[in-house]
Amino acid sequence: MHRLTLLAAFLALATMAAQPAAAQGAEVAFGGAGQARDLPVEISADNLTVNQNDGAAEFTGDVFIGQGDMRLSAPRVRVIYRENSDRIARLEATGGVTLVSGDDAAEAARADYDVENGTIDMRGDVLLVQRNTTLTAERMTVDTVAGTARISGRVKTVIGAGD
Repeated sequence: MHRLTLLAAFLALATMAAQPAAAQGAEVAFGGAGQARDLPVEISADNLTVNQNDGAAEFTGDVFIGQGDMRLSAPRVRVIYRENSDRIARLEATGGVTLVSGDDAAEAARADYDVENGTIDMRGDVLLVQRNTTLTAERMTVDTVAGTARISGRVKTVIGAGD
C-alpha cells in the first residue's frame, strides 16, 4: 500500500515538473470556503500607535488577529481603514507572519490582507503545512472566500508517506 502512495506522489511531482515554465505555481485548498469578510476583526498587541494624519493604526509586539476561524500573528501589523470610515480596508503584517485557518497553517516574511476582497498575499519564504504535506514558495495568495490558495515562485513540496 505504501508503494502505491509513493508511486502516486512521484507521478504527481513528475507531472508538475513537466509543466511549461509559464505555468509555474499551484492552486491548493486553504482553510474553509466562505470565510466571512463581514465578521469582526479582533486584534490584540503589546502596543498601539495611531497616525492622526491618515488614521492608520500600527500594532506592535506579539500581535494576534482573529476573524472567524482564521488567525494571524506577527510582530507588527499596520491597519489601514476605508476612507471616512471605521471599517478596515487592509492589514499589512511584517516581521514574520503565521496564518492559520482550519487545519492549514502558513508562514511568510510578510502578509497583506485585503479585507474587502478577502485576499491575503503572503510573500518571502512562504511555508505551507497541510496534514502530511509541506510546500515552500516565494509567494502565496489566499482567497478566503473560495477557500483556495495560489502558490508561485520556485514551488517545492514534500509529500508525506501516509498512514
